[in-house]
Formats: sequence, structure tokens, C-alpha cells
Amino acid sequence: MVDVTLVIPIAGLVGLAFAAYLTWYVFRKDLGTPEMQEIGEAIRQGAMAYMKRQYSTIILISIVLSVLIGALITPHIYVGLSFLVGALASAVSGYIGMYVSVRSNIRTAAAARRSLNEALVTSFRGGAVSGMGVVSLSLLGVAGVFYIFNTGMDFAISESLDAAIGFAFGASFAALFAQLGGGIYTKAADVGADLVGKIEAGIPEDDPRNPAVIADLVGDNVGDCAGRGADLFESTAAENIGAMVLGLSLFTFWTEIAPAGMRWDEGAALAWIFFPLVARSFGIFASLVGVMVVKLRNENKDPMSGINMGYYVTCVLAAVFFFFATKIMFEGELGDGYLYFFGAGIIGIVLSIVIVYITQYYTSGSWRPVKEIAEASTTGPATNIITGLSIAMESTAMPVVAIIVALMGSFALGQMAAPDSGDMGGIANFDTYELIYGFYGTAVATMGMLATCAFILATDTFGPITDNAGGIIEMSKQPEDIRRRTDKLDACGNTTKALTKGYAMGSAALAAFLLFGAYFERVAIKKFDGDLSLAFHVDLAQPDVFVGGLLGAMLVFLFASLAIRAVGKTAHQMINEVRRQFKADPGIMTRESKPDYAKCVDIATKGALKAMVLPALLPVLVPVLFGISMAYLGYDAPQAVGGLLMVGTIAGIMVANMFNNGGGAWDNGKKYIEEGHYGGKKTLAHAAAVVGDTVGDPLKDTAGPSIHVLVKLLSTVTLVFVGLFIIT
Repeated sequence: MVDVTLVIPIAGLVGLAFAAYLTWYVFRKDLGTPEMQEIGEAIRQGAMAYMKRQYSTIILISIVLSVLIGALITPHIYVGLSFLVGALASAVSGYIGMYVSVRSNIRTAAAARRSLNEALVTSFRGGAVSGMGVVSLSLLGVAGVFYIFNTGMDFAISESLDAAIGFAFGASFAALFAQLGGGIYTKAADVGADLVGKIEAGIPEDDPRNPAVIADLVGDNVGDCAGRGADLFESTAAENIGAMVLGLSLFTFWTEIAPAGMRWDEGAALAWIFFPLVARSFGIFASLVGVMVVKLRNENKDPMSGINMGYYVTCVLAAVFFFFATKIMFEGELGDGYLYFFGAGIIGIVLSIVIVYITQYYTSGSWRPVKEIAEASTTGPATNIITGLSIAMESTAMPVVAIIVALMGSFALGQMAAPDSGDMGGIANFDTYELIYGFYGTAVATMGMLATCAFILATDTFGPITDNAGGIIEMSKQPEDIRRRTDKLDACGNTTKALTKGYAMGSAALAAFLLFGAYFERVAIKKFDGDLSLAFHVDLAQPDVFVGGLLGAMLVFLFASLAIRAVGKTAHQMINEVRRQFKADPGIMTRESKPDYAKCVDIATKGALKAMVLPALLPVLVPVLFGISMAYLGYDAPQAVGGLLMVGTIAGIMVANMFNNGGGAWDNGKKYIEEGHYGGKKTLAHAAAVVGDTVGDPLKDTAGPSIHVLVKLLSTVTLVFVGLFIIT
């Protein structure tokens, strides 16, 4: 067991080394024409300036909050320090994605002048830098924090996990700011550019005459690269730690509670805690191979075919590695019982594939939902929006069914791995430990889903790189055949971005259950001296629990409202500025003068930074203040907060799924018309589709992805502050 855990630092370091190799591969590509370089440099400067201002704000707030955590959380201040480390690590992850993406876009554009395959490989490997870097840093961060406190400082395992939970909390907190701020920026710029440029001025997308075009291209990076990088960093960290917390209960059972003759030695029992990290490690190796497989063997083929091949290879290798991980770590003590956990891991891998295809069905122009929205556009914006809303609501059904099947299946397999109660010598409340086995089964399924995380994040960052490349080609007036290549990549990138959101939502939903289990395990330790049977219940018939549930659901809708409104306000300023420039300088439309791009970039930056603070603080303040209030009013505060956590998570999953798929369907409904259907561009149907796309933009790129983070932040907040909800 000790030997196999060595794969954790090895995988983390190999992942970072591979990210460095990919960076070298991309950066040795040429930069294209001087015109292309000028545009690429403008995007780079705008993106990095925003990042500097955003992360200055995030780090300042994180420092203040870390001090408060250190002062409030007992028995030591190290949870606060771990929080700050997690926030910094999340920020670094976002920065890595941004740094490489704004340098990959120009190189992808230059590569497109030679071949579609070279452009695909360049852009995907540029995206993979973020994927490999983020997942590797997350793995090393979680493992490093746990090792430092457990081994280096000789803390108990429970206290070491408390520190690791602080790390996850910091990562989630910074990720929410990054995702929310980036989402506000990108959609405010996008809406402003589309409504004035496409509809009012009648100029193409990415036309250099549009004053908002640079802000729009910058926004692609700050939203989909930096934001999603930080998002998946915290996802992998929080879900790993939640699984480790559940593993602690099984570690304790087999080393202290099981009949003396059946107890495991501590070295063997540590498998319950370290398995999530080992599984993640093997996933890095699988993703590494998958990234190298991505290429086109025929220039006439859809670029998506090359990406799909890499994804399938990643999934197959992840399954093989999962088998060996479960066999090596559990066969010695569980015998054939390890196969149940292997089965749970396979469920997670299969769920990731199913969620990807469901998302593709609702967001791709090849299927009914998008075509329905396009057809509805022929009768105006109202019918477009009505149809889009119905599709968005419908799209929640199939993912929920898939998640239910996966959840129940993995939970059942986990329980099958539990020993027979008759062999336990009448241990009191053994059924509770059987429940923990079920929770651990869902944790293993979550690890199976996360096994492909590095590859999935690569596909997400690939999207804005190709989008930017297309913009650079358009603005630098390259030949039409080169534009057709980047259009193919851009269409593929739109699909991969939508699929990534579906994957993030699915992993959040599956992880939610294991994080519930982790929360109640913490309640048992803090309130009931480890007696799990007293903690694992939430009675919605109790008024305090019901009120907590209402508050959790309300929090999701209030958060979404603030995020969407921020986009609307900033877009309003952007639209007025673009209109002002067109009116003040007619030479812009005749190409006799250049628009003031910097002014629009500044509007988007200020709007995003100003609007992100309040909604990002809500998921921290609301559960903490509610829990403390319930405790001092004499209610069962841990259970009441549990109600808030459960209902808030369920509401968040449904709303995020609706927003992501609905927004993606609206977007591709517009693109379906732009391909020539229903009259094509500059028709009433196209104008209606642009309005629908504008409505969907803040849903799919601001509120929806931010809710993913909110759901996991609620879990980490309650895990960190559970001690404040208990008054003895």
C-alpha cells in the first residue's frame, strides 16, 4: 500500500512536466503576420490586465477571511493558513490557463494558414497545458497539505483532514470569484458586441470596426480559461477531500471498532483515505495519453472526431488503471470485494460519457432541440425565447435520470463491499457503517468521473483558443479558406465548452451526495464523539430544517439573479459606449479610423470586478450566519444547516443544468441559422436568434458555471465551520 501511494507525487510531477512540454511545443510555433501579432498582443494585454486586477481583489479578501477562519476555528489556526494556500493555488491554476491560452490563440491562427490538423493540435495542446497543470496542482496541493500536517507536524488524521478541508474551502472561494468575475466580463462584452455590431450596424462577428470586439475576445479567455480552470481545480480538490473524510470513518472502524481478530493494521487501513488520491493520479496518466492521440488524419474530417478519439482512449485507460488501483489497494483485505469498488468507478466513467452525450444532444445543431429553437426564430424573438425556455427546462430530465441511476448503482455496490453484519460480533449501530460503505461507493464513482478531468479541461480551454484564433484571422483579413478552417475549429470549440459545463454539473451532482456524507461525518466527530448513528439524519418535518431548506433554495436563485443582473448592467454600459463611438466617429464604419478598444475593455473590467464581490460572499455568509443563529436559538443547528446544504445543492444542480443547456441551445440555434437555414444571416429569423442567444449568454457562461462552484462551496463552508454550529 505504501508503494502504490508513491504514484501520487509521481503523477503530480509528471503532469506538471508534461504541461511544461506542451507549453514548449506550442510556444515554438510561429506568430503569423504582423497584423495578426498586433491583434494577439491587444488580447493578451487586456486579459492579463484584468487578471492582475481581479486576483489582487481575490487575494486581499482571502487574506482577511483566512485570519477570521484562523481566529474562529479550533483547536489551531492552521485551517486558516490552509484556506489561504488553497485560494492562492486556485488563483495560480487560473493564471496558468490564461497565460498559455492568450499565447496559443495567435499560434493557432498562424497554424491554420498551413493546415486544419496543425491548428487543431496546436490549440488542443495549448488547452491541455491548463488541463494537466490544474489537475496536477490540485493533486499535489491536497496530498501536500495532508502530508505536512499528518507526517511533518504529527497532527492526528482528523486534524490533518480539517486542514485539507480548509485548503478546499480556499480553492472553492477563489474559484467562485474567478468564475463569476470572468463570466460577467465575457458576457457583458459579448452582448454589447453582438447587439450593436450584428443587429444595429449589420457587421460580421469579430469585425475590427466593432469597438467591443477586443473586449469580447479577452472575455473568452477570462471566462472559459481562467474561470473554468479555477472551477475544476476546486472541484477535484473538494471532491477528493470529501472522499478522504468518508475514508476516515472506515479507517477508524477497521482499526478501532471491528472485532479484535478482524482489525486491519493502520498501514492497510490507510487505503480508505489515500485511494481517492491514487485514483486521481492514474487519471492523469490516462489523460496524458489521450491528449497525445488528438489529431486529424484527414483534413476533410470534423475536428470533433479527433477530440472524440482522444476522449475514448482516456476513458478506456482510466478504466484499466481503475481496476489496478482498486485491486492493489483493497484486494488484500477485501478479497474479491474490491471488484465492487471497481464497478463503482466504472459507473462514474460511464456517467461522464452519458452526460457528455446528453449535453451534446441538447446543444448541438444536429439534433431536435436546437433545430426547434431555430425554427421558432422565424416568427420572432418571443417564440424563440419561449421555445428556448421549454428546451432548457426539458434538458434537466435526462441528466437527472442518469445521475439517479449512477448514484443508486454506486451506493449499492459500495454497500455490497461491506462485511456481513453477522461477522461483526453484534457491533452497535453497524448499519450506520454499512451506510458509510454506500457513501464511499459514490465517492469512488466520483473519482471515476474525475479520472478524465484533465482531458475534459483541455477540451474546455481549447474552445476560447479557437474562438480567439478565428477572431484574429477575421480581423487581420486573412483569405476565406483559412477562415473556414478556424470556423470549423470554432464550431467544435463551442461544442466542447458546452460539454465541459455538462461534465462539471454531472460531477457536482454525483459529488454532492458524498459531500453530504462528509458533512455528517464531521457532525458526528464534533458533536457525538464519533457516533455516526446520531448524525446521519435530516428531518424536513422539523421547522428549523425546513426553513434551512427554503433558505438554501432561495440562495441559489438570489445568487443567479445577482450574476445575471451584473451582466445586464455592464452590457448596458458597453452598448452605450459602442453606439457613442459609432456616432462620434463615422470613419470607424468606413475603416478610415480605428475604434477605441481600450475603453470597452475598461468598462468590462470595472463592471466585473465591482459586481462579483456580493454574490461571491453570499454562499459563505448565509450558511455560517444561519447555523450560528440556529445554535443560539436552541435549535439543532447542524441538522438545520444540513437541510440548507441538501436543498440548496439540489436546487443548484437543477438550475445550473437548465442554464447551461438552455444557453448552449440558444447559441447554436443562432449558429444553425447562420449556416444558411431559414434564410441565413441578415434575416428576421437571424435577428430573433441573436436576441435568444443574448438571453442565453449570461445563463450558460455566467450564472450556470458559477452555480457549479457555489454548490461545492456550500459543502466546504459547512465542513469548515461545523464546529460553530454546536453549542455545548
